[in-house]
Amino acid sequence: MNRPQRIVIGLSGGVDSSVSAHLLKQQGHEVVGLFMKNWEDDDSDATAEDAGYCTSRQDWLDAASVADVLGIDIEFVNFAAEYKDRVFATFLAEYQAGRTPNPDVLCNAEIKFKAFLDHALALGAEAIATGHYARTAPQGTGTALLKGLDPLKDQSYFLHRLLPHQLARTHFPLGGIPKTEVRRIAQEIGLPNAQKKDSTGICFIGERPFREFLGRYLAHRSGPITDLDSGRVVGQHQGLSFYTLGQRQGLGIGGVKGGRQDEHGVHLPWFVARKDMARNVLEVVQGHDHPALQSHRVWVQDLSWTVAPPAPGRFAAKTRYRQADAPCDLAWEEEGRLRLDFPQAQWAVTPGQSAVIYDGDVCVGGGIIVASE
Repeated sequence: MNRPQRIVIGLSGGVDSSVSAHLLKQQGHEVVGLFMKNWEDDDSDATAEDAGYCTSRQDWLDAASVADVLGIDIEFVNFAAEYKDRVFATFLAEYQAGRTPNPDVLCNAEIKFKAFLDHALALGAEAIATGHYARTAPQGTGTALLKGLDPLKDQSYFLHRLLPHQLARTHFPLGGIPKTEVRRIAQEIGLPNAQKKDSTGICFIGERPFREFLGRYLAHRSGPITDLDSGRVVGQHQGLSFYTLGQRQGLGIGGVKGGRQDEHGVHLPWFVARKDMARNVLEVVQGHDHPALQSHRVWVQDLSWTVAPPAPGRFAAKTRYRQADAPCDLAWEEEGRLRLDFPQAQWAVTPGQSAVIYDGDVCVGGGIIVASE
């Protein structure tokens, strides 16, 4: 066992961070919980819980209950100002520009492993910990970020912007165990949140109705939805910021018949293919396999590396979280821009999302997708 350390763990009120704290304590570490409040707008609305999403107050009560059961101290800290400045402002700017950002990636880099790490060190911590499903391992003189062993829960994609000095001070206690085991441990030790469902909402904002939430902060205007192949108008969109490439649900054109049919004569479903910001037009195509949704080449900027920047060569990459690693050839272009060439076409590659690069189990790093073809 590694020597005992004073470790500050981010306790969110969820089962993953709670079991992580328990495991660290079992290993002999001095564990202190830190609950981070990172959102204030509408969080205290009386209708919040009635609307079906968990407010930070409820999460705080859950985290405090867990700390009590585990016998550890817990501190409440408010990072709402940092979150708005470092994460939410970028989030809104990207959506306004027609791109689809991943706030969890930025949130990890700017809040959980920067503001949180700084605060923990000020409390005398030697290291921090979170409930992410990922691993670290010594590599050369540094620390490498590895995938979590549970392929269904691996969260290294969201952590690819962490820097070597951050990784060197971070523990991921759940990296080597499956989610089913986490639930079992929580039940076994009597955690009050053992059956609490996992959050699937925007990082720290929660599971609010997304279009309604975004509409409070972004200027938007409706416009035509057109068939990319024929140019005919097939519907009206509510504002381009509300849609993402590859989107099928929520278009309001499901009953519109088009030219493409399957082998049984059934009209193929519609998918978002392009957003023409200049003309305020949402362009759609029929069929999951439509050529407009396939890309063999992807350009990436705003790069960040967990290890040294990679040399050109064969790697694997994800252009969205819920996909298998895809083999690709990495090449450097002018001004530090990266090009990824995929032998097998990638589906609905989306500007603003992250392309994350892997060398086996090692998450090398990645950047923001700016274009594809």
